[in-house]
Amino acid sequence: MASLKEVKNRINSVKSTRQITSAMKMVASAKLHKAQGRIENMLPYQRKLNEILTNFLGTDVTIESPYTVGRPVGRVAIVVFSSNSSLCGAFNANVAKMLESISEEYKPLGKENILIYPVGRKMEEAAKKLGFVPQGSYQELAEKPSYIQAYGLAEHLMKGFLEGRIDKVELIYHHFKSIGSQILTRDQYLPINLDKVAEETTESTGKSGFNNDYVVEPSVPQLIADLLPKVLSQKIYTVLLDSNTSEHAARMLAMQAATDNANELIQDLTKQYNKSRQQAITNELLDIIGGSLK
Repeated sequence: MASLKEVKNRINSVKSTRQITSAMKMVASAKLHKAQGRIENMLPYQRKLNEILTNFLGTDVTIESPYTVGRPVGRVAIVVFSSNSSLCGAFNANVAKMLESISEEYKPLGKENILIYPVGRKMEEAAKKLGFVPQGSYQELAEKPSYIQAYGLAEHLMKGFLEGRIDKVELIYHHFKSIGSQILTRDQYLPINLDKVAEETTESTGKSGFNNDYVVEPSVPQLIADLLPKVLSQKIYTVLLDSNTSEHAARMLAMQAATDNANELIQDLTKQYNKSRQQAITNELLDIIGGSLK
């Protein structure tokens, strides 16, 4: 059995760790509150943008946009969202596993035709471990979500798709459903699936039909063609906020679990300390009584 001094030192060590995890939980909670505020402020704009697009998709017009045209995949781009730091449970590990799984699917294309865009230091490291060369560094974007930088990334991907340098773009990220639930998501970014956009808009707004009584200048197809790049740019920013909020939620839960475990360990060690102390006192009393009887 460990000595009283060893048990007491361990109790003090666990208490120090508990202070750190408790403080980290409070920091993550504050960041989560701010991130939720950003999403709440952005979602009405995104929903309205998608609603306008869905309204026009409901008209009897032929949509012709290079962003909707699918073609045989010879080169694919995968944009994967993670965090710059750890201590957030399985948040980064789950993203890395999905990245590895998807890269195996596209293995016949050759590694040179699988372009990895890592948003976050953890995915930069994961991409390198898998043998890929990251297509740029977006650590600042993961730390402080910025619409301007997100728009720059979206513009780069759209330009690559239009010029034929990229045939397909996929996104890997965590969707923030609630504080206790972050859903790992794989989403096709390009070519854009307009039917899916309409379906998601219907689910989010609860409307099964929209008002299509519009007078549009110069034309509906032209308006949709101008609207699609804005929808695509907004998508990257939305995913970025989603991932950032999920990261803070995952870290808060991880630090809460660590703090709870520390409390339980302190209780167990305290019981062990009291038991050892009581046994030591009992042994001393037995020695005294035994000595007096001689």
